[in-house]
Amino acid sequence: MRAMTYSQYGSTDVLELTEQPVPKVGPGEVRIRVTRAAVNPVDWKLMGGGLDALMDSRFPVITGWDVAGVVESVGPDVPEFAEGDRVAAYARKQINQAGTFAEFVTVWADHVAKVPDGVSDDVAAALPLTGLTALRTLETLEVGDGDRLLIHAASGGVGYLAAQLALSLGASVVGTASPGNHDKLRDLGVTPVAYGPGLEKSLREIAPEGFDAVADFAGGTLEVSRAVSRDARRIASIADPEFARSGGSWVWVRPDGTRLTQLLGKVADGSLEVAIDRTYELEDATAAFVRNQEGGGSGKIVIRVAD
Repeated sequence: MRAMTYSQYGSTDVLELTEQPVPKVGPGEVRIRVTRAAVNPVDWKLMGGGLDALMDSRFPVITGWDVAGVVESVGPDVPEFAEGDRVAAYARKQINQAGTFAEFVTVWADHVAKVPDGVSDDVAAALPLTGLTALRTLETLEVGDGDRLLIHAASGGVGYLAAQLALSLGASVVGTASPGNHDKLRDLGVTPVAYGPGLEKSLREIAPEGFDAVADFAGGTLEVSRAVSRDARRIASIADPEFARSGGSWVWVRPDGTRLTQLLGKVADGSLEVAIDRTYELEDATAAFVRNQEGGGSGKIVIRVAD
């Protein structure tokens, strides 16, 4: 099968399109014929060796953790799926090796969700990691009705979903973003604030009494987050472990087919929007990584593997 791999840690120049064996499908697993994958910053951070202290890699590594496609085969003891089912998954494994930028990937069945009618493969592939991360962060912060929530990087892949989910819970949301994305946030019902000098002052003007909870999806915001928070235990970051050392939380998300099913249902009924920036062919994954590293896109970057 065709797969985008790297055989050593490095920058995008280590990525190459190669032929790899089709993965076996074991008990409790499904093998997915991949139609779409999606790019996340963790993909190129792993490739650069930035998470080597946390995860083992076995080379060559097939990159990618997000996937949408069709069930091609099921292993023993998988009654909940059948060949031909449209599915999506956050396909992270304990060892960094068999990713989703390939024609086939094998995933634990309880990490997989069926894709409802009307939800495109592009959207289904773009949702898993960002959607589950947004949901896990809000659960960690116990965001609920009446809370005033500050989201750093509210127009980004995770922040944009977290803002919508928080609003649906009855929270009011203030989100930091570049000025070019302020209208995007206003359309959701989020109060936008620009990054940069004077951020703490701007936030205090909006919420003089402080914020009930703070979600950091950018990194580098610990000082201002603590300064404007009413409760240091209700600050959380996906980018900075110092939040945990300061009384808050550093959030990692687990693969979870049940929660992903719930999120896909929200997409299907129109209550959750997933923004797509651009779609690249599998062989152009290097360009997709570069665009993700540069930032400034208007949504998730999707990889087309097949139709």
